[in-house]
Amino acid sequence: MYDELNIFCLDGDLRFPDVIEADPDGLLACGGDLSIPRLLEAYSLGIFPWFNPGDPILWWSPDPRMVLYPDEFRVTKNLKKLIDKKKFQVTFDQNFSEVIWNCSAIRRDYTQEGGSWITDLMIEAYENLHRAGFAHSVETWLEGRLVGGLYGVSLGRMFFGESMFHKVNDASKVALFHLVQKLKNWQFDLIDAQQDTQHLRNMGGRTIPRKVFLHLLSQSLTKETISGSWAAL
Repeated sequence: MYDELNIFCLDGDLRFPDVIEADPDGLLACGGDLSIPRLLEAYSLGIFPWFNPGDPILWWSPDPRMVLYPDEFRVTKNLKKLIDKKKFQVTFDQNFSEVIWNCSAIRRDYTQEGGSWITDLMIEAYENLHRAGFAHSVETWLEGRLVGGLYGVSLGRMFFGESMFHKVNDASKVALFHLVQKLKNWQFDLIDAQQDTQHLRNMGGRTIPRKVFLHLLSQSLTKETISGSWAAL
């Protein structure tokens, strides 16, 4: 079943079409919902939701895929100096709602009217995933004030990065550094960054063919998911 976008329209069934059906930009399907079961099914297949306010829910699986191997994270001299100074306090899963809200407040030039793709519907969905133990946040604090952070989804030994923000220079980079260290300690295979950006390339990200990404994902999903709060881990 297809709509005016000429892509597959989801219904109450959780099944997605094969990702090889995605268009050249990676758009695969529309519709459905953002329930926990559907989101977990999507991520397990290398699919994620991304849509502008006012649009239907759109599902994507781009080829190639932007990823960051934890061992390839690039620590610049300036970032190392900042980490060594311990200017920021970094926590995990201490304030997921505040992190995703701050990410949603960032104006995006590629969305309608420069708004955010992190709509109220998305915020509610990922807060539900967080309460279920699958979505996690990293917070960067300065003098008791939240100044940066990121959030994403964890399945198997793969972390699907969703968004990050900063109010002080390099605060989000510090959050990513500490995330990478934790993932390396837990022997995570990969951080999925989804879309190719120069910012992520500067930190060591690179693109790989979707076929390779899906193979790595399938291997990662055979490993135990570290679910629940990461605050004390």
